[in-house]
Amino acid sequence: MNSKDISLLVLSIIVWVYLVAGGIGQAVLAVDNEIWMDQSGATANIDLEQQGGGNLTDFDFIGTTNTLDINQIGSSNLWKGDITADSYTGLFQFTGGSNVMNVVTDTTNTYGADSSNVNINVTGSSNTMTLNQATTAAAGTLDLDWILQGSNNTITSTINIDQATNYMDIDGSDNTVTYTGTGVNASAGGYFWLDHTGGSRTFTVSQTSTQDNDWLKITSNGSNGTVCVEQDDQGTA
Repeated sequence: MNSKDISLLVLSIIVWVYLVAGGIGQAVLAVDNEIWMDQSGATANIDLEQQGGGNLTDFDFIGTTNTLDINQIGSSNLWKGDITADSYTGLFQFTGGSNVMNVVTDTTNTYGADSSNVNINVTGSSNTMTLNQATTAAAGTLDLDWILQGSNNTITSTINIDQATNYMDIDGSDNTVTYTGTGVNASAGGYFWLDHTGGSRTFTVSQTSTQDNDWLKITSNGSNGTVCVEQDDQGTA
């Protein structure tokens, strides 16, 4: 083979690699979708759905009496948002594994985060979910429901409770729940109920309303694991 033939062969290989790499890059870009939303106002009804892997939903949601419906289907997706709202309805559904949810609600006490109805439905394993509701405000009469089916999932939730209800229905093994309910209002009684089936669980629950009555119930059917519960009304009587 002479030098000219070698040069043509090398050029052909370079072109082939470029075309293949370009095709792969286009395929990856076609799969990874992003939704960025900035909503401000009252009585909005927003419905978002993503299918596939490696997707992102990122939003700021401001207003009162709004409805937000998010449905992610696939694995390795990220959903994060900042909700500044009062009396909103949240319907959050995820199907797949290795997904991440990170949501905070009214950290600045703009609306008070009262009277919200939030439903989180997850089917899959190795998902990580964080929901902090009204860290500065008080989540008055919040109705929060979790339905989780799968293993090796992690839930972390902090709620500034004010007659708030937090219900979890979890089926699967090796799941971890860390819940902290605090409250400083005179009416800051909290209700927490965890119904679980599966082994090797880790539950850490803390209810610390200031001099008020909290209610807590945990039903767990399975072997192995750790359950730690703290209740403290911070009073002396």
